[in-house]
Amino acid sequence: MNLHQHRLTTREKIMKSAFKSFAPGALALLLLLPAALQAKEAETQQKLANVVVLATGGTIAGAGASAANSATYQAAKVGIEQLIAGIPELNQLANVRGEQVMQIASESITNENLLQLGRRVAELADSKDVDGIVITHGTDTLEETAYFLNLVEKTDKPIVVVGSMRPGTAMSADGMLNLYNAVAVAGSKNARGKGVLVTMNDEIQSGRDVSKMINIKTEAFKSPWGPLGMVVEGKSYWFRLPAKRHTMDSEFDIKNIKSLPDVEIAYGYGNVSDTAYKALAQGGAKAIIHAGTGNGSVSSRVVPALQELRKNGVQIIRSSHVNAGGFVLRNAEQPDDKYDWVVAHDLNPQKARILAMVALTKTQDSKELQRMFWEY
Repeated sequence: MNLHQHRLTTREKIMKSAFKSFAPGALALLLLLPAALQAKEAETQQKLANVVVLATGGTIAGAGASAANSATYQAAKVGIEQLIAGIPELNQLANVRGEQVMQIASESITNENLLQLGRRVAELADSKDVDGIVITHGTDTLEETAYFLNLVEKTDKPIVVVGSMRPGTAMSADGMLNLYNAVAVAGSKNARGKGVLVTMNDEIQSGRDVSKMINIKTEAFKSPWGPLGMVVEGKSYWFRLPAKRHTMDSEFDIKNIKSLPDVEIAYGYGNVSDTAYKALAQGGAKAIIHAGTGNGSVSSRVVPALQELRKNGVQIIRSSHVNAGGFVLRNAEQPDDKYDWVVAHDLNPQKARILAMVALTKTQDSKELQRMFWEY
């Protein structure tokens, strides 16, 4: 045996000896690795917030015939489990579970649907193992539902309402990112105590202030007073706080509301008659929201009818239908004190209807109603 062969034999012996001593330890480490990974995963899940996604339908659950159909589609077709499964990155934000509360297009949501949703939100908010709640919703009446919940939910836990302007089947669909952002906000401790929120197009809006200002475009939701903040890559950035009463500071409680009174809206325009107002009152409306021009202006042709309706017990509430956000001043366009009318402050007609319904469960006094419109 030459020197080279002797060196190889010696090296082989050393390697065999080392492997024999190393192999049992390595094998043990390999066996322990899955358990360690599971423990690490469990620890991560324990640190994440628990977020429940309540689904109601809408465009965010819609589907079109092809990817080119961004405005022509059927709403409320995709279930919540499928929506959640389509965004695996949600698992990095929170422990997420879904629940299908209803599956409808939001223009068809009724007062009974509002109460049903509000009660389920309250039940979840009372649960110790729920940190935040997301509600997927059609955009047509999203602002109304968000404001309703803002008034009646007695919790400081984040409640986030979210929708999309394009179905998930469309090119450049916005629903996936909107839902991702909603879960990020709902799972954030910084979102507590800020009232009901709306996350659309990377912005965090107040459920009280925000409205759908345009259809088709993804930047549809705006507030006349600006967003509360933004979401960037799952992180929330805040710029202002809501000034009006909401949630924990509200005098209204969904648990005490059995039904909502009938409140209707009549539209003001040139050459308007009093026909709609009289018909709505005859139909049983307890209050009529006058969606007026400008500063909630009322045509001289309509004033006598509204005076008569008020004498008969119907509440008359002046609001403005201007597009970028109306602001109705009391006793400006009309002598509201003299007529015993209420003004909607900065609430648009549809939001004024929501507050009027909720407020009328508490009082029939016009002065009390006016106080509520100033404060909420």
